[in-house]
Amino acid sequence: MSSIVAEKLEQTTGILNELGADTWLTFVRETGDFCDPVLPLILGQNLTWQSALIVTRSGERIAIVGNFEEDAVKSLGIWTEVIPYVKSIREVLVETLDRIRPAKIAVNYSADDVKADGLTHGMYLLLRRHLEGTPHQERLVSAGDIINALRGRKTRGELDLIRKAIEQAAAIFDEAGRVASIGKTEEAVANLMQEQTRERGLDLAWDPHGCPIVNTGPESMVGHGLPSQLTIEPGHLFHIDFGVRYEGFCSDLQRMWYVPREGESEPPESVQHAFDTVVKAIQKSAAAIRPGVAGWEIDAIAREAVTAAGYPEFQHGLGHSVGRSAHDGGTGLLPRWEKYGQTPYGKLEVGNVFTVEPSIQDVDGHGCLGLEEMVVVTDRGCEFLSSPQTTLRLLK
Repeated sequence: MSSIVAEKLEQTTGILNELGADTWLTFVRETGDFCDPVLPLILGQNLTWQSALIVTRSGERIAIVGNFEEDAVKSLGIWTEVIPYVKSIREVLVETLDRIRPAKIAVNYSADDVKADGLTHGMYLLLRRHLEGTPHQERLVSAGDIINALRGRKTRGELDLIRKAIEQAAAIFDEAGRVASIGKTEEAVANLMQEQTRERGLDLAWDPHGCPIVNTGPESMVGHGLPSQLTIEPGHLFHIDFGVRYEGFCSDLQRMWYVPREGESEPPESVQHAFDTVVKAIQKSAAAIRPGVAGWEIDAIAREAVTAAGYPEFQHGLGHSVGRSAHDGGTGLLPRWEKYGQTPYGKLEVGNVFTVEPSIQDVDGHGCLGLEEMVVVTDRGCEFLSSPQTTLRLLK
């Protein structure tokens, strides 16, 4: 994993130059309890005392840490300078900034992107207190654009691990499809998938209370619900939303089955039409993905495909970024709704990984229908990282 961190730090210098930002400062403490989301990208371990991780556009990487963590940070071999302190970080921090002489200091706060908002209000006030009486105090600006680019542009090493996370999740989906049957509960299927995850030495991609999300029939919880004692019955749509974390990187996929009634050898026409509509929305929106397009434009394509087929628009965004988290922050394939802030307006970049997940909340009383694929933006468009589901499987 240290090689991935080295890749990201190397990437940071180019991003700072591209954005015209001369200094980026990550200020943290007790990260075992509250970890800034960028720390795994640029350090890969926790810190205890107040610590300042500084990257400049000229390529300097300066870590100011408590003296008991000096050796651990040095051992990574990726910071050009590691400066320890004992009683207070203030003096060495100010001296370092005086030497660097930054015009602006980007720090980790953002009104729109949770993954760029790792600097707590208390730590922001503390940082300003440390910089009191210096010109640096009024040079603090948001590092949102830096973090969005760094987190969003996946390196080759990151993409390799995401692909492996997808492969592992796909295998567990296959096992769930073999075991799920009429009379089994949502909870039983969820427990099986969690057991499979543990046996493979993997972690779940999100909170285990809702990973996987399992839905059978029209009475099941829609969205981020919990698996229940509802049983799989004939006539139900059966849906799973699931992902795993492989060596720190996540997958996030949804798959569908139909449970045939007696005498049915294929899904009812209304169910098949809904499934085909969701597949079409995925394919049309993915075909439009390319660098420089705003996220909301891709969402609008899928949304129009669903409503044009006679269904209500889905009440969520089309897709989110995936990486070290299942919801990795930054630009999303999202509608221009107030709750999403500025994230729908971000432009897609090469290396961005997104889900594409339109849905239909209720299909003629059979239950919810949603698929979720994962794609990566390339210089020519996009590539599916997952193998798209294009056939509605029968579950007996």
